[in-house]
Amino acid sequence: MDMNPARIHWLSFLLMASLAHAHQPVMDMAPRWSGGYGIQIRHESYGSDKLLSGRDSIVNPLGLERHIRKTWLEAVYTMDKSMRITAKLPYLNQSRREQSGMGSIFESNEGWGDLILGLPLKRYTNAPRATWNYGFTPSMRLPTGSSAGNFPLSDGSLDLALSLSYSYEGYPFKDHPDRLFYQLYDVFVWINGDGDRGMREGNEVGLDVNWGFKPWFDDENVTGTYLMWDISARYAGTSKTLTAPLSGSRVHSGPVFVRYWGTTMFRADWKFPVWEKTDGFALSRGNEFSIGLGMAF
Repeated sequence: MDMNPARIHWLSFLLMASLAHAHQPVMDMAPRWSGGYGIQIRHESYGSDKLLSGRDSIVNPLGLERHIRKTWLEAVYTMDKSMRITAKLPYLNQSRREQSGMGSIFESNEGWGDLILGLPLKRYTNAPRATWNYGFTPSMRLPTGSSAGNFPLSDGSLDLALSLSYSYEGYPFKDHPDRLFYQLYDVFVWINGDGDRGMREGNEVGLDVNWGFKPWFDDENVTGTYLMWDISARYAGTSKTLTAPLSGSRVHSGPVFVRYWGTTMFRADWKFPVWEKTDGFALSRGNEFSIGLGMAF
């Protein structure tokens, strides 16, 4: 497929930015031309049988555990490079072993979860060898998932979010004039509403930090590889719900790998728990794994 030079230039930059905003679709920065759109499928999983009390790991004689697997269908449409609409819908497959009386009980559920809609707004500044932007993103989570059963896919609430971000991408190193560097800082908050059956998940505050560079590329054939490091910090308030929220504080960190061919991109990342503090007794979130494939048009 032939692409004009402007689109090749923007695609090179969008691939770094596509890794940011864990609470938005992976391609929420792409494409950057008016009337462009993108689609992606992404699978993520996390969970463990590590039982925590605050920051301490404690014995787990009942073998309690929780595992969450989500397959995301994500899309973005660009009205203008400074304004776009994003959507993502998860299909959940979740299981857990919970305490029941003096023993334990196994529960599982699967199906479509809650639809998330976002409106990322960007203000760009361009220089000869760099570009940076400030972002403002309101989002809404609609209760499209089922709130029925003992282990529901949704609490049935309407939730609102706001994100503020700054990102930079360019060639700042004189000793390596062909090495693109990327950085992003994003702080956000989710305000969760009252759900069905008296359920309510606690509000969540988050911080995402990304650093990365492009060590291998072939601009003539529009291919390349990006390597990044991600840091994600979260605080979630106490919840009253049958769903699987994680109350307390945590920091996860790990590497991200991206490979692109033209407008097709592959992404894989792994994040491990660096620090966790739960409210009372709770299971660790464990390792996080994600893999995705997307295209921009």
